[in-house]
Amino acid sequence: MNARNLFAPAFLSALLVIAACGGAAQQVLLGRNALQTGRPEAAVPFLRQAVELDPNYRVSHVLRESVLTYLGRAYYETGNFAEARPTLEKAIASDRDNHAARLYLGLTLLRTGDRVRGRKEAESGLKGIYDALEQIAADRVYGDFWDPGREIRSHIQTTLGGKLDAIEFAASAQRIGSLLDEEIDKASRDEARTRYRGGGDS
Repeated sequence: MNARNLFAPAFLSALLVIAACGGAAQQVLLGRNALQTGRPEAAVPFLRQAVELDPNYRVSHVLRESVLTYLGRAYYETGNFAEARPTLEKAIASDRDNHAARLYLGLTLLRTGDRVRGRKEAESGLKGIYDALEQIAADRVYGDFWDPGREIRSHIQTTLGGKLDAIEFAASAQRIGSLLDEEIDKASRDEARTRYRGGGDS
């Protein structure tokens, strides 16, 4: 278990207190914590509530992942593909550049037997994520904090460039989706730490 996964459970009690105050942001926080600690079944009710409160809520101002993306991912990881597909399709319909939603839609299609379209959608999602990270990295304000070691982009290149069978491809693509979600928190923490240490200078 890596440091990020150890970090999340330590704050679970505090998060539960925060959630009692309500609001989509708090519900998404709890849902993401559950996903990051391997408990997708626990994430579903939090994310459902978040969608009811604000279906247009976005987790990051840098990436375009919406609460629908996370709910679709939670459904996918629990094996509820019948709910995952329409949820992810709705996320994409509201934002064609929601690359993570496209990735998980592709994974859902792969798991339900539509291998051709599933692979196409997942590869499109991975390419979109790669291009988005490249664009973010070029930003002079916050680019240094996102995927600084190119771990995610390297995984994407390996996954897209390798001759992986369907099972290997799905496992690798799902791992990239998890890394991307973790990167949101890691980049935010690193940016805040750097800016506070530097007295707020850019």
